[in-house]
Amino acid sequence: MSLISLQKAAYAETHFKFRLPWSLLYRKHPEILIDAPFQVQGNLAPEIWIVARDADRFPCDFFDLKLSISKEGEESFDVSIDQKLHLSKNFEFHSLWLPQLKPGHYKINASFKTSIQKKIKTWKRWTYPFLKATPLQIHVLQDKYFVPKGFAAGEMHCHTHYTSSHVEFGAPPWVLQRVASQVGLDFVLCTDHSYDLAFDAKDYTLETKPDERFAALKKEVEHLDKEPLMLVGEEVSVGSHQNKNLHLCVLRPKEYIPGIGDSGRYFFKNKPSLSIPEALQIINGPCFAAHPLQKMSFLERIVFNRGYWDSKDLCAQAQNPVRGIQFWNGSLDKGFKKGKAWWVSLLEKGVRVLPIGGNDAHGDFNNTVGIQLPLISLKQSQKHLFGKVKTVIPVDGDLNENAIVKSFEKDRLYLTNGPALWWTRTENGLVFEAQSSTDFGKISAFLIFAKKNTHSKETLILKLKNLSYYESQSLSFQDYAYLRAELHTQNAYALTSAAFADFKNES
Repeated sequence: MSLISLQKAAYAETHFKFRLPWSLLYRKHPEILIDAPFQVQGNLAPEIWIVARDADRFPCDFFDLKLSISKEGEESFDVSIDQKLHLSKNFEFHSLWLPQLKPGHYKINASFKTSIQKKIKTWKRWTYPFLKATPLQIHVLQDKYFVPKGFAAGEMHCHTHYTSSHVEFGAPPWVLQRVASQVGLDFVLCTDHSYDLAFDAKDYTLETKPDERFAALKKEVEHLDKEPLMLVGEEVSVGSHQNKNLHLCVLRPKEYIPGIGDSGRYFFKNKPSLSIPEALQIINGPCFAAHPLQKMSFLERIVFNRGYWDSKDLCAQAQNPVRGIQFWNGSLDKGFKKGKAWWVSLLEKGVRVLPIGGNDAHGDFNNTVGIQLPLISLKQSQKHLFGKVKTVIPVDGDLNENAIVKSFEKDRLYLTNGPALWWTRTENGLVFEAQSSTDFGKISAFLIFAKKNTHSKETLILKLKNLSYYESQSLSFQDYAYLRAELHTQNAYALTSAAFADFKNES
């Protein structure tokens, strides 16, 4: 079992005490929080979620939910919700709908009451100890979230309630699908940890049958609505060429892929279950290096034997190499900057690997709350919000699993936390198009990079500043090996994959 929290912030599990007699976080009431999507399409009313965990151990009544809603420059207003709930399950999600709101940025302060053994208590936002309540922040868009015709926007890295451990828990697929619709996603790839699938959900230290849990997750997803499209993947712990544990997100595994090397259940027994070449022989679809250069603590490297991705680990010459690297992991932090620099260096060497964006969200619709130190403290941030960073791919015909798999065989996609930025091949080159909106601000910088066949490094060949909401640029490949673009708006960012001049699989 884990000695220290080394995971991303998530819905926090505070009742696990490692069989110890005490925990500063332990309370005899369920974990309850009010959550909501960070962004809502302008044609929809916001959906608010009441999340409860461990109410089977600490049954309670929930009532008197009050929301104070404010928008900059306007008078705030209150909404009282006459909804009484008896919470008694291990894991519960309940929703309610707000009236449709005008476009803009909103802050919502939430309070509610609980009654446990006739003792009534008032809470602000959540029941977590020692953690100051923060307001929900919702950006209501002017209209439907814009995705170019022939493209689909997806969340490429998130976790369901099958990722559940000593320090965290995720959200059910049906909830993720509802939130995806609000945010503006067309598809969601659920990538639960291979090691969490291998252990029992009620007692995280007991091994179970991962094949059965993986099949149960697939069955849950198969019974959902067709839109947004929900896909079952896996975040597999694999062994690097240095025998360190790395994470590999797999798009379409037919069956569970073992990987418990960094589960933390066996203290310092942390040898990888499978090497990357061994895993690639099993994997039947696209796979992506997860958060390859995200900063790790010293203890994470020692206790869990985790390492950083290296070019050797991509197995570029394998029959099914690692197709992309997910260096945009929820925020534009140092991990993003290092990961993007690594990606560019690979392109310069001729390694045709895709950029991938995702959020590593464990629930986390509005802000991330998780364990900082087990038994002792919690943390929160605005990173890793479900659907915030989108990978937008071209799709021919109907959106389905096969179409998505086929799309990743091509070299055409873009990553964004707001505006659209895409390219289309012409007879001799490309047309780059950028589309922003009042939601994300005017284009402040439009950048195109290229690498000449005779040069070892890429260079910036075009920089346009202070534009309006749309821009289009046509370029010829000339003697360029590849072209790619980046876009900065007043409050958002996007980048494209690299278009190689001799790529032949865009049909």
